[in-house]
Amino acid sequence: MTDAGTPRDRALGGYRPEAGSNSHVADRPVKIPVPSLLRSLLTDHLDPGYAAAAERRAAADDGAPRRPRSRLADGAWLLAGVAAVSAVFGTAAQHAVSMAPAATKTQHVLSANARTAEGRARESTTTRDALAGQVEAARRSRLAGDAKGRQLLAALEAAEFGAAATAVAGPGLTVTVTEPGPSRNLSDVSKQRVAGSPQIILDRDLQLVVNSLWVAGAEAVSVGSVRIGPNVTIRQAGGGILVDNQPVAGPYVIAAIGPPHAMQEVFEHTPAMQRLTLLAASYGVGTSVQTRDRLTLSAASVRDVNFARQSGPK
Repeated sequence: MTDAGTPRDRALGGYRPEAGSNSHVADRPVKIPVPSLLRSLLTDHLDPGYAAAAERRAAADDGAPRRPRSRLADGAWLLAGVAAVSAVFGTAAQHAVSMAPAATKTQHVLSANARTAEGRARESTTTRDALAGQVEAARRSRLAGDAKGRQLLAALEAAEFGAAATAVAGPGLTVTVTEPGPSRNLSDVSKQRVAGSPQIILDRDLQLVVNSLWVAGAEAVSVGSVRIGPNVTIRQAGGGILVDNQPVAGPYVIAAIGPPHAMQEVFEHTPAMQRLTLLAASYGVGTSVQTRDRLTLSAASVRDVNFARQSGPK
């Protein structure tokens, strides 16, 4: 290996200018040495341009003494930077403090409006139920007078019961489903329960429970005190569940009126119970199935039907 100590040697990748030439044979062409990239990487650890700049800087330093850097100037720049950062944070803090009362006031106004709307909705519901009771009493008194009226009244009662338009009471079964609490095992990502995360119990789980109760022999079903009727839906809305467009919070109580023990025996072998058992084993969802001697389910909301079509054979 040739010596690559001079700048010219380094520029040629570690070779001397006469490397590769044959000066002992007359009239032979002089070979131009080709630098080797591997040899250059092994011998030169600094780019030639940087090496030349370093040499010029060293020569300039040798000619004129270098002026020492002022610590006072460095300290002044440091203090200026700290002051600028402090001013920015101070302005942001003052802005946040000044905006806090307005945000709090807005929250109070919105909360008051929400409570007022809820109160009006409850009053309207009470008034509606009272008027519906008066209409029912007047209808019964008018139709119960003759045989044709009683026959028509029986048909109306059967239709209203099928439409969940009347309140019912009797023995039955309750299925209570409870969301799991925060998990202590943070190594399992699927069990972490943080604020704002999607809940474990979804709308399709409650739908499966309701359908399984119908199969088990239920005559009337409610979810979270909301009666299930022909026009009632159970759907997901962000982080909550809506039953007939009414928010239902956990624990979710599904009540069904019917033969309690017979319904429980059938429900234990339905896909809904298998699903709840899987959720309990995987995520800690709470499930409770209990028989009741008496349950009272309110009537469902009755909506006007604008369009209908008969299904099946006429």
